Amino acid sequence: MRNWWHLPWWLISPLTGAKSFVDNPVLGSVRLNKLGLHTGRVRAAHTLASARRRKLGRHLPAPLRQQFDKNGFIVVRDFLDHADFAVLREQLLGLDTMSRSQQQGDTVTTRVPVGPELLAANPRLEQLLRSPLWQSALHYVASFRSRPLYYLQAIRTGVAAGDPDPQQDLHSDTFHPSMKAWLFLSDVGEEDAPLTYVAGSHRLTPARMAWERAKSITVLASGDRLSQRGSSRIAADELAALGLPAPTRFTVPANTLVIIDTCGFHARGRSARPTVRTELWAYCRRSPFLPWTGWNLLSASPIADRRGEWLAKALDRLDRLGWAKQYWKPNGTWRDHTTSPEPMMTTCVEQITRPAVSRAARKSEISGDGRP
Repeated sequence: MRNWWHLPWWLISPLTGAKSFVDNPVLGSVRLNKLGLHTGRVRAAHTLASARRRKLGRHLPAPLRQQFDKNGFIVVRDFLDHADFAVLREQLLGLDTMSRSQQQGDTVTTRVPVGPELLAANPRLEQLLRSPLWQSALHYVASFRSRPLYYLQAIRTGVAAGDPDPQQDLHSDTFHPSMKAWLFLSDVGEEDAPLTYVAGSHRLTPARMAWERAKSITVLASGDRLSQRGSSRIAADELAALGLPAPTRFTVPANTLVIIDTCGFHARGRSARPTVRTELWAYCRRSPFLPWTGWNLLSASPIADRRGEWLAKALDRLDRLGWAKQYWKPNGTWRDHTTSPEPMMTTCVEQITRPAVSRAARKSEISGDGRP
């Protein structure tokens, strides 16, 4: 009752991309979910995504389109010419620019937003992001003709004191299709915390729909915190009951592009030693109930190129006012985080996974959507 003023938002939230069961008594209603609220949202979102992909598919080579439709991911090795990639990699890994980091468990993720200054200083990067194959592949998986958020990203696993990284648990980011992509700047071996993905888990089979329904009904009573926030976890031994295979591990050389639908089950691979993985990372998630593929103001210049920087600054301000929690803290230069790691055995930035947080902070924190 203290939050009665949220009622208008709660009532319209089923028509948006809102996903948290625990923060929204409508989305989390056991009675409504038994009647089909959650599964109805899932079906509608996937139906609209399929319609949008049919419009976008003509721009993507058939082999890549078929690979995605079957598996839920696209993999392209040697995406760039070897000489061009070598120059681009050297430029990006050697950048002496400020970065922000966030800790989850024993893993520290560091990012630098790709903004106008970085693009102007690295023409090969801008050429890559505007290339037809790059754009058509990312648009098809996202099911939107929108410009993603782009970051340089370094994932350092096993370098800080903390519990196991929660992103190592298989999960679906949200109930509807969305896109993440990685152009790996370094080789990814078995011990380099590789991205893993359960092939075919992006499809709405009867078994998957039954699983979604059961989760929506029981998650508040027995689910983990991240599942309650809408990023549903699944155990590896549950996959067979859904007719799904063991996860694919993307142990790939540098210059490999991997794009996934994050509605499918994925995770960051486990590693027995400290490791670092560097990549150009892209992310796109729009409201799932839009019938059109474009018409996105945030994809227009100069807004599109500044979003990453503006988002960080906006959260900084909200954090100072006590209205939100900023987990991405300034943490030295980007170049400092791209070399072989040594265990720190201390927390270098405030962990995102804490036992308890204030209601305001809990609503604003990043909800484990996965940075695998």
